[in-house]
Amino acid sequence: MENQQLNHLFPATLHPLADFIDSNVALNSSFISYSYEGRCPHTGELLRLPRTILVEAIAVSLMKHLASDEGYACEGKMYGVLLVELPSGEQRIIKAFSGLLNSQSLVAGWVPPIPGRENVAVEEVQTLAQLEAIKQELISLQQLPERQQYEILAVEFQQKLQAMSARHNQQKNQRQEQRRLLCETLTGEALSSTLAQLDEASRREGIERRQYKRQRDAVLKPLQHIIAKADARIQELKQERKALSRHLQAQMHAAYSLMNFFGQSLSLQQLMPNGLPTGTGDCCAPKLLHYAATHHLKPLAMAEFWWGASSGDKVQGEFYGACVERCQPLMGFLLSGIGQGIEQEAIIYQDEWLIAVDKPAGLLSVPGRYHKTQDSVLSRLRCGLGDSELMAVHRLDQDTSGILLIARDRQTYKQLSQQFQQRQVNKIYEAILAGFMTTKEGLIELPLWGDPENRPYQQVNWQYGKPSLTRFRVISPEGNYTRVEFTPLTGRTHQLRVHAAVGLGIVILGDRLYGCCANVSRLHLHARELIFPHPYLAKALHLQTKTPF
Repeated sequence: MENQQLNHLFPATLHPLADFIDSNVALNSSFISYSYEGRCPHTGELLRLPRTILVEAIAVSLMKHLASDEGYACEGKMYGVLLVELPSGEQRIIKAFSGLLNSQSLVAGWVPPIPGRENVAVEEVQTLAQLEAIKQELISLQQLPERQQYEILAVEFQQKLQAMSARHNQQKNQRQEQRRLLCETLTGEALSSTLAQLDEASRREGIERRQYKRQRDAVLKPLQHIIAKADARIQELKQERKALSRHLQAQMHAAYSLMNFFGQSLSLQQLMPNGLPTGTGDCCAPKLLHYAATHHLKPLAMAEFWWGASSGDKVQGEFYGACVERCQPLMGFLLSGIGQGIEQEAIIYQDEWLIAVDKPAGLLSVPGRYHKTQDSVLSRLRCGLGDSELMAVHRLDQDTSGILLIARDRQTYKQLSQQFQQRQVNKIYEAILAGFMTTKEGLIELPLWGDPENRPYQQVNWQYGKPSLTRFRVISPEGNYTRVEFTPLTGRTHQLRVHAAVGLGIVILGDRLYGCCANVSRLHLHARELIFPHPYLAKALHLQTKTPF
């Protein structure tokens, strides 16, 4: 069946639900019959994507389309559908097939293969040609005419030798009986002469056996030598085949690149450095999830089924979960970021130039310098908004919550960065100190220096430290703790944490790096307010968030 004949099924990759099923009836069904699941490689959290009754009904509708064309009946393979939500909130369907469909990897209406294979296309063709040549040579070596010839002759020789041995044993028994009778009836020279004749008969039979074995060996050993040489070559070819297959597999795994819903992109080789079975990355589930992640589609439910001629334990029309060897090891990575983007309520302000986010504690502001795929506010926003141009204007410590400013373009980034450098931005933090304060307000002025041998720890150093200023005000005592407001006048790394621990002599609650031993779940430091001139609107922005502790 030509690709053009497939186009009538679903002409676009994103399909409306109406192409598959009556949504007015099916959308009310949310029963979960199976869940694709895996643990997030960063947090260890168990992530799940359900197979619901709705998505199964969508899959059944696809089966009907496949059944309407006889060309599908003879080609057994896995098919899959993924119910997704567009940024607009509209629900659509994408569909995929495993491997090739009628010898094609690109078919209109189906998600394309995971990119990367084209990078090793030449090597793949060359390697496959080598593997085919090895296969043909193995067949020739395994079907050597000498093998059959040897088996036939060996059987013939063995049968004749057995017949000879049986005849000799019978004659031997007869001679033994003759010897017994001769000893009873003869004596002297007559006895000796007759016994000598019997012994000579025994020697002639032994000679006959040895001569026959030499004749057998003369015929069979050259054949054995040829077969042994062929077997040795077979072992060499099998090792060569294994090495070629592993090398091609490693090339493909290095070339195949998968993306998850955090916007992280890793090769199969990076994901599974110890190796994966051939064909990993060509299954439905990775293709569907990768496509959804790269096109900023939110997965809602997925189903995979077998269609076509049965294979092994696969039966046409049956639903199956993630395959154990190829797909399941990738699920944790592929599902990472599902439902973990920046929620709309966390965006406290946005316009065409900038975004302000209320960052939760425990999440990085930006990926690390040498870990570009790390989970962070910036990577989540870039993934969720589909905008790779977003840039963080400043940073908050991973353990600090509060307002983080993101620029939508480079010019806005430059202007806002300049405001931070020129101290035109007023920042107000709220914290809880792990102790009771008597001083109500004041100014902390201490030089801070980051020891390169002990990063990220900062220390007060009067020789090498950079000047740092913080204004503080006690908000209220809270039992043995004190709630305070910090206004940093400079922006040094860990400035408020060190100024509290050293300048006030009381560490921020939850700050284990600087000595807090309290059993609490987070650092009690929150960037509560941000006041700065809008770079384009000729007005001051005063952004505020509620302190979460």
